[in-house]
Amino acid sequence: MGRPIKEKSLTQQDVVNAAIACLDQEGEAALGVNRVARALGIKPPAIYKHLDGNTGLRRAVALAIWRSYLSDCKQQTAGITEPDALLRAGAQLTRNFAQHHPAQYAVMMHYQMRPADPEEAEIIKESLQFLQRSLQLYELNDDALIDIMRLVNAAVYGFIMREQAELMTLSRSSDASYKVMLDALLVAIAHIRQQAT
Repeated sequence: MGRPIKEKSLTQQDVVNAAIACLDQEGEAALGVNRVARALGIKPPAIYKHLDGNTGLRRAVALAIWRSYLSDCKQQTAGITEPDALLRAGAQLTRNFAQHHPAQYAVMMHYQMRPADPEEAEIIKESLQFLQRSLQLYELNDDALIDIMRLVNAAVYGFIMREQAELMTLSRSSDASYKVMLDALLVAIAHIRQQAT
């Protein structure tokens, strides 16, 4: 008796989909070749035909999550044209995504994108373009745009990570603090824009 047809017809997308399902059900620790193979009902070597072990699996999953996240951001902000409102909407979408998919968010944010890798460079470019469009920062030079991207990422990511770790222990509402942080970010962005021009 030969191998199951499932192994023969397995695609990389099947593996990625199963890995994301494992992430959602069991958390980040479930992102491994052996666990995903069990979920698919196959032997681990079948996955190696499509991905380079755990490292390749993590990369493929992180890129798939990034693509899905950026696509959702574009769709859900399509009708918003005012820059401040776009930043607020994008930041809220990110927080909502992290709350509903904490393991996916962790994998996405912990994966170090490499500009020299063509697929990863495309995601970096798309992310920068979304930020550029949302804040209408077309006139800024690359350094200022990168500074703003790092500022926004650090603030939003830092807030979400502390929230997920349940370190927001003071009595003030974290929703209210998030809004104040976004207000402050807009002031900081206006400052960087003024300095750059």
